[in-house]
Amino acid sequence: MIGGEANVARRGLMFILSSPSGAGKTTLADRLLKKDARLVLSVSATTRPRRPGEADGKDYFFVSDDEFFRMRDNGEFFEWANVFGYHYATPRAAVETALRQGKDVVFDIDWQGAQQLAEVAGEDVVKVFILPPSREELERRLRWRAQDSGKVVRQRMAKADAEMSHWAEYDYVIINADLDESERLLTTILIAERLKRRRQIGLAAVVKDMMGEE
Repeated sequence: MIGGEANVARRGLMFILSSPSGAGKTTLADRLLKKDARLVLSVSATTRPRRPGEADGKDYFFVSDDEFFRMRDNGEFFEWANVFGYHYATPRAAVETALRQGKDVVFDIDWQGAQQLAEVAGEDVVKVFILPPSREELERRLRWRAQDSGKVVRQRMAKADAEMSHWAEYDYVIINADLDESERLLTTILIAERLKRRRQIGLAAVVKDMMGEE
């Protein structure tokens, strides 16, 4: 389990990881989630078709356009955005429940979603931007996936430029040249954010007890 004061009541945080497609944020999120039971993944809703190997409710909640807009109009999303013609959103209820339970929620979302979450969730949000080691390496990773056409790869590279232009809006920036090192840095950030006094809502009672106060 990643460090933090487990014996002090704490409000969870919203740990946002953003990057251009292919920079490694999903792999890094998976690594963190496997090592810490207090981390849960926010599963996004999307209208895009399911890709081979993806599972509904695990990778995404796959919904129709009509269902997506019904949920949006009912206020069931924290944020939503249109990416390459498909809609993506963050369902609200599961996130709010996890935060109240002292769990931290990992988000694998783009800069638009990060911006919207920061506007509505304020100090609950911690934003980390993941950069690739180089533009050439990013393009190589996108082509290696082999699920997308050359045209789509070019579109994703153009999208990457748009994504990376927002790096300065984030609290932390990591260049993902080595997965192990990037994971270590993310773990360090998570520990520090967990230990911030404002998140340790049970700390006052603990200190009061230590001081023998009634």
